[in-house]
Amino acid sequence: MAVATRLTWMQEKKLQNYFGEKQFSLLYKASVHGFSTNSLLQICSRQGPTLTVIYSKDRIVAAYMHKNYGEGNYLITVFVFQETTTTECKVGPFKLLMSFDEDPGGNLEVSMHLKEKTMYFSVNAKKKLGLLQNYISFQDCEVFRCEDLLDERRMNGITVLKESLLCAIRSYIPYGGLVHKIRILLLGPVGAGKSSFFNSVRSIFRGHVTNQALVGSNPTGTSEKYRTYFIKDGKDNNTLPFILCDSMGLSEKEGLDMDDIHCILEGHFPDRYQFNSLKLRPKGIGNHTGCPLLKDRIHCVAFVFNANSVGELSHEMVEKIKKIQRELIKSDVVHVVLLTHVDTLDLITKGDLIDIYKCVPVKLKLEAVHRKLGFALSDIFVVSNYTSEWELEPVIDVLILSALKEMLWAADDFLENLPLEKTGRCV
Repeated sequence: MAVATRLTWMQEKKLQNYFGEKQFSLLYKASVHGFSTNSLLQICSRQGPTLTVIYSKDRIVAAYMHKNYGEGNYLITVFVFQETTTTECKVGPFKLLMSFDEDPGGNLEVSMHLKEKTMYFSVNAKKKLGLLQNYISFQDCEVFRCEDLLDERRMNGITVLKESLLCAIRSYIPYGGLVHKIRILLLGPVGAGKSSFFNSVRSIFRGHVTNQALVGSNPTGTSEKYRTYFIKDGKDNNTLPFILCDSMGLSEKEGLDMDDIHCILEGHFPDRYQFNSLKLRPKGIGNHTGCPLLKDRIHCVAFVFNANSVGELSHEMVEKIKKIQRELIKSDVVHVVLLTHVDTLDLITKGDLIDIYKCVPVKLKLEAVHRKLGFALSDIFVVSNYTSEWELEPVIDVLILSALKEMLWAADDFLENLPLEKTGRCV
């Protein structure tokens, strides 16, 4: 049976960040393996750096050891974590077993007695740690192996996964060969990260950070034209099997209206079409073919939201997004959600991007989007765009490529569900 830690996700995350993006693997739990020094040392010896955590009623005390349990003299850093404060005290050097002795003379700054379930502190240690008494009674003790979240083994795995995703996307062929390239429309509020997502995708396939699409903080957005971006693969200079379509940002009163969106979905707007903010577009303007083909249509829509502000969308914006959703459902166009800026959520670090969907702040954001906007949880993907980085990061690349692959698979669903009469030229 798997042994679980008493740490909550939030407590573990704070400890991980405090020690510099560490991953904790539970080795020993006193309530399971016994309140015995011999048991602790037998299980935890030669495990590399470890973190020993004891649980009292109102605080957590952690002792970080920088090298293996074993013989020799040790310097140990002791931390006391309370709700809003963290204090620390370096103790030692001393023989490891001394820290588990009865220490009748009170010679140690810190000593832990498993059988008594008590941790003792010298006057000096008590003062440094901000404690009111020289001992703490505890209910349980756990020992964790500490490893870097982004160690060489994990980074090698991430690199392999990235190459697998790149291969899958490069070799992708749209369902039934009905079109040569999938058109993905990016929709979202101003500043959500639509243009940055395109730039990020392009950067990955070019092999270096690029910024073809303009990105800025203009409150009216930087995309005043409808743009269709083909992306060339830096590996062979061939265009990839998808087109990312960018447009004006959504807003309560200005920006795209339902007529614009309908025309985009049906394939009536050419690349660089200039949106008319006065909405005086004569009938037929923008219909560049008169009868768009299936290849001109949008095959998948990705709503793009900033993870930090998606919960603050106005009632008017929510209603507009739901109205667009109804139009998409009416047109049988599949749609997904991209949550950007996930790396800037509270407590989230680059190391968390490896398994981002297990992080509590991200889970809460996904559930909030599901409740507020009605998107299925399985259709919401999180990404971290390249905004200020100079070099590509494999962890970021994997998130972006995973979302892109899911959008291509969703577009296949759209093509597969098309009535036979809609798979050819309009009549």
